[in-house]
Amino acid sequence: MKKTIRLSGIAYESLVNGPGIRRVFFSQGCKHNCKGCFNPDTHDFNAGEEKDMEELIKDTLSNPIIKGVTFSGGDPFERAVEFSYMAKSFKEKNLNIWCYTGYTFEEILENIDKRKGFKELLNSIDVLVDGRFIEEEKANNIKYRGSKNQRIIDVQKSLKENRIVRIEDKYDEK
Repeated sequence: MKKTIRLSGIAYESLVNGPGIRRVFFSQGCKHNCKGCFNPDTHDFNAGEEKDMEELIKDTLSNPIIKGVTFSGGDPFERAVEFSYMAKSFKEKNLNIWCYTGYTFEEILENIDKRKGFKELLNSIDVLVDGRFIEEEKANNIKYRGSKNQRIIDVQKSLKENRIVRIEDKYDEK
């Protein structure tokens, strides 16, 4: 059986979707429809292209300059089962994983046992950039986020300490 994932695109060597040189997978499908969204072409769940996950994993791991992987979108949590499958392989090779989502960390936790793959994906992520894009809160002096309401969260530390541990301060311009 072939394991596939529907993507809107891939950035093969990105410097803007997390620290270091990263492979970025853009999920196809998003329910949030944020006004002013940077990637509105990723909202349609039927657009994009089906890709073989094993090939994506193998290709990513074969590039020695890749230091991390970022899941963006669309919303990767709409394809949590597939992204958690890929994340597991990347974690085994010690790649850092960032994930962007329109859901808040709290919404993910509320649905962790209701939505298939949420728990597995969250447990595989190092850093979560959460929250919907809010056009009125757009700012140019914040790194790795589109609007001020979005948080950069250390997922594993947050889960361990049972509280949200934010790390955006280390990325914001002073």
